[in-house]
Amino acid sequence: MDEDTRYEAVRSRDARFDGVFFFGVETTGIYCRPSCPAVTPKRRNVRFFATAAAAQSSGFRACRRCRPDAVPGSAEWNARADVVGRAVRLIGDGVVDREGVPGLAARLGYSARQVQRLLTAELGAGPVALARAQRAHTARVLLQTTGLPVTEIAFASGFASVRQFNDTVRAVYATTPSGLRAAAPGSRRTTDPATAGLPLRLAHRGPYQAGPVFDLLQREAVAGIEEVLGVPGRRTYRRTLRLPYGTGIAAVDERPGRARPGAGGWLEARLHLTDLRDLTTAVQRLRRLFDLDADPYAVDERLGADPRLAPLVAARPGLRSPGAADPEELAVRALVGPAEAGRLVRRYGKALDAPCGGLTHVFPEPAVLAEAEPGGTLGALTAALADGAVRLDAGADRDDAQRALLALPGLRPRTAAVIRTRALGDPDVAPPGTDVPDTWRPWRSYALRHLCAAGRPEP
Repeated sequence: MDEDTRYEAVRSRDARFDGVFFFGVETTGIYCRPSCPAVTPKRRNVRFFATAAAAQSSGFRACRRCRPDAVPGSAEWNARADVVGRAVRLIGDGVVDREGVPGLAARLGYSARQVQRLLTAELGAGPVALARAQRAHTARVLLQTTGLPVTEIAFASGFASVRQFNDTVRAVYATTPSGLRAAAPGSRRTTDPATAGLPLRLAHRGPYQAGPVFDLLQREAVAGIEEVLGVPGRRTYRRTLRLPYGTGIAAVDERPGRARPGAGGWLEARLHLTDLRDLTTAVQRLRRLFDLDADPYAVDERLGADPRLAPLVAARPGLRSPGAADPEELAVRALVGPAEAGRLVRRYGKALDAPCGGLTHVFPEPAVLAEAEPGGTLGALTAALADGAVRLDAGADRDDAQRALLALPGLRPRTAAVIRTRALGDPDVAPPGTDVPDTWRPWRSYALRHLCAAGRPEP
């Protein structure tokens, strides 16, 4: 998109581009999402940015009306397999907060200077600025949904000091932390997030077909770590999470919330975390599981042009290709199936301190499984995951991961394709042995989901 096209999207308040780019208004010093309902600024006063972090780094503060920091992530960075896409996914997973820029660079196989240069060139902001913008958003969520002390929120959000936290909130939101808290309705605020959980709205762009996603999760549910409650249309998916600082329990409702026609919506969720520092990571992993950063307009436009897929796309606009909340767990489950995965959970999973409904355990770590059951393909897979020979984290190179998977004894190409689609979030996978036309690229994973949802056989 050139700048004239972007300005037309702003003039028409086109929600399809929320999260794809941001615009700042030089006369006000405020940056917004394209669908902001405020008065359209004059073209000469508008600057465009690829990320919220770039707008913030240029001195713009977030609009209080359209809340540009709460938009879905750009589908481009999640779909891309290059170093920039991998870096953005790692930053979203909290790697910079936990390991710093050197840790991010090491995971990507580049120097810190190269990573800084690549991200700045494409996104208008380096890794520190991107992580800072993410921390600011996490802080706003905690300030407006909990009654936790400000000091506790500062460190839970990933800030190194209260002063840094205060300075960032003022720079991004043009108010103090207490002012930001006062601007939110008190009815959604919980005083004890450890007991009541954190209420969240997981935003998505465009239409969202929740039914097929929940159907899939219900079919695949592994006893002890997952459960689906309720009836179709009003179900709640619940699962345990293994996170960097502790464990968590997530609950996501099937019935989506709606903002206004054409502006997308959200899934209501609630998180119980043993350590609030895991909030950013937990949210990002849920977003990947439910494929909330996808661009359904681009997917439906391409697949809807195919005569075979056109009626399927018309019947289910916005169909998603679910990912995984835990890529290593998904790889094991893809290999052994739900029943055997349940046995592994019962024998080797880490028990929760307090069971919650049908949720009793966290899925066992690869190192535990590799030691407990070292033989066969399962032993080879878990050992490779444990020692890093197979990497499935947010910044993994998809081609390298697939080659490493296929090198394991007994692991079939179709299983590797499932892992690439779900664990690595690749939107363009065609399983071996399927005759998938090139016209479905780069959305072949979505095309196969349409066929599956309609009960049609693969090509």
